[in-house]
Amino acid sequence: MGLIGGQLGYFVLRLISSDGRGSSCDGSVYQNRSKIEVLFGSEIWAALAGKVVLDYGCGVGDEAIEIAQKGAARVIGLDIRKDVLTKGKQAAAASGVGNRCYFTAHFSDRVDVILSLDAFEHFEDPAQVLREMRKLLKDDGCVIIEFGPSWYHPLGGHLFSVFPWAHLLFTEKALIRWRSDFKTDGATRFCEVEGGLNQMTIRRFKEIVAQSDFRFASFEAVPIRRLRLIANRFTREFTTAIVRCRLVPADA
Repeated sequence: MGLIGGQLGYFVLRLISSDGRGSSCDGSVYQNRSKIEVLFGSEIWAALAGKVVLDYGCGVGDEAIEIAQKGAARVIGLDIRKDVLTKGKQAAAASGVGNRCYFTAHFSDRVDVILSLDAFEHFEDPAQVLREMRKLLKDDGCVIIEFGPSWYHPLGGHLFSVFPWAHLLFTEKALIRWRSDFKTDGATRFCEVEGGLNQMTIRRFKEIVAQSDFRFASFEAVPIRRLRLIANRFTREFTTAIVRCRLVPADA
């Protein structure tokens, strides 16, 4: 993938941006707003009320805490990073929901709802994640997923999208070399950068679900506002802002 590589690609990337300020997908659109409500509408709270909810990849716990505040019976924030789990525990206690909102790196009980936000484009092995989710979900439960931008979105390269579709124009090697000028983690591939990038496309996501123990109860490819008029099933890989869906066990 990519047309411009080598010394030329590296030089052009350095000329365009030397500090890694590429993609504008920084979450600022949700500032002072409920991210969950923006993504799923206010009716989401009724759907989660009284339920045991697992926030899979909870980060610092903002969404998990809000779900608890809105009436969930119990919320578990699951993440592999100890630093964000500590912040989540502290924030839950300060918000008055420490008795119903927990944060952990290991969990094995079965829950009513699993929530996954902005994660399926980052998981190293998304098929394995779905297998793990099935083990954690009750037979009558559901998985609520939102992710994006997907790989062919104008900013699907996240940090590497120094301009729209730059991550498709430049080779992986040139982009990683440019990133190494301001990042020191030694990453040599997209999947090795902080957070990871698995180059998830909409087509690949649907194929992974089709091969899993889940089926779609609902699926929506939400178009980029400025490209809404040309968004259709033929162009959606390039014109979709986010994917929203609900999965239920395949045998349900």
